[in-house]
Amino acid sequence: MAPPRRRRPARPALVRLRRPGFAGFRLMIYVGTIGIGTPPQNFSVAFDTGSTDLWVPSIYCPSPACGECAPWRRVPSSPTEKSTIDPRLSSSFRNSSRPMNVVYGSGRMSGIIWNLIAVSQGFGLSMVEPGYEFVLTSFDGILGLPYPGLGTKGITPFFDTLWEQNLISENVFAFYLSREMKEGSTVMLGGVDHSYYTGELHWIPVPELTRRQFWQITVDSISMNGKVVAYHGGCQAILDTGMSLLLGPQRDIRNIHSILQAQQTFAHRVTIPCDNKNTMPDLVFTINRVNYSVSASAYLRQGNRWNSCISNLDWMELAWYQKEPWTRGDVFLRLYFSVFDRGNNRVGLATAV
Repeated sequence: MAPPRRRRPARPALVRLRRPGFAGFRLMIYVGTIGIGTPPQNFSVAFDTGSTDLWVPSIYCPSPACGECAPWRRVPSSPTEKSTIDPRLSSSFRNSSRPMNVVYGSGRMSGIIWNLIAVSQGFGLSMVEPGYEFVLTSFDGILGLPYPGLGTKGITPFFDTLWEQNLISENVFAFYLSREMKEGSTVMLGGVDHSYYTGELHWIPVPELTRRQFWQITVDSISMNGKVVAYHGGCQAILDTGMSLLLGPQRDIRNIHSILQAQQTFAHRVTIPCDNKNTMPDLVFTINRVNYSVSASAYLRQGNRWNSCISNLDWMELAWYQKEPWTRGDVFLRLYFSVFDRGNNRVGLATAV
């Protein structure tokens, strides 16, 4: 006899997020704590709408990002100390012996897929985290939240498991990301807490061609002082909570920096005198006929030198052509409460409190 079907809960599950310190603004993202296994082993993971797979570092990983040679692991009980999972300590782990390989804009991971038999949730145990991208982070792993088509084949993503097993009330999740280093950031699984935004929630459809991958939307234009500076004729943008910056095609970003009279110091580093911040124009993103403003206080950050501000706009190395999508990271998402509606293939945006 099949077990009775679980009733869906009436309220969304809230996961409190925090924004720990990182070596480099690119890696300043919001993380929360999850438990894996029986008994649970706790891990700090980035809740990422730009990738789908769930993975954490394992005791079998010799890379600096996993092992004892990670800088913060030399300090006992450090707030940035990393954790590695030991599958031998859980009664609900099963090794599938299937490989998992994930590549990100910064960093990559290779590992083995394991299953939690209690809830049939597949996840990755990293065996190799090459390079130093993940060495510079103080989170353990990543919990991805896009569409299943972006993830490892044959693995049901974490959010889909919650929905299929009636563990959440609605097929949606939402993010409230606090500004600066303030507490209160939250990801809501299975519903929306309307107290986190003001005004109306504006809905934006996810185009049919992208529904099985990123949370990608159509943007009409970007303007400054009423003049279009990017997205002539419309373009695509990805909403990515795992990215700190606003990324776009090199041509568009250079054009905006030119308007701001910014100076390129080295590589992608662009500086602007902070004295000019209060007089600089807003970046206005027009999406589905609604304007979303990003002020200079959001697209600039304080530099290391006195009166020097650094641009939070950057370009992707292979994004010269206009057709390349932008990536809206936390610079944008801190200003606007975001709802990701899998049931209706749409994204909702409203002004965050």
